Amino acid sequence: MANILDTANKAGSFNTLIQAVQATGLTKTLENSGPFTVFAPTDEAFAKLPQGTVEKLLHDIPQLTKILSYHIIKGKFMSKDVMQLDRTNTMEGSDLKLHANGKLMVDDAMIIQSDVEVDNGVIHVIDTVLIPQY
Repeated sequence: MANILDTANKAGSFNTLIQAVQATGLTKTLENSGPFTVFAPTDEAFAKLPQGTVEKLLHDIPQLTKILSYHIIKGKFMSKDVMQLDRTNTMEGSDLKLHANGKLMVDDAMIIQSDVEVDNGVIHVIDTVLIPQY
């Protein structure tokens, strides 16, 4: 198996996420032993953001770091584990709401592919970029 970033890179549908992770310096975090659970938005999820948002965030590294850290939880939580939780704390410090409504949801994002196991945790692919509420 490969780590979180290697797996995301190989998948080919996480180019924006990888670019954002590299811009923030979270690369080292996601390459270390973890384990981590990452709710990974696809390029299509990033494309749903208002035009210019990604470019603006790439110039606002503190805000981008907060948003990306909101997609990561410490520990390895497979979908069966996620379904047992109603909230979990993120690396950003806020809680994510988890619920099953026919589909497994994280805040307002739907998990479209779950349980992608990697050397340092697990990836759950989501259809929407998660934005922490302040």
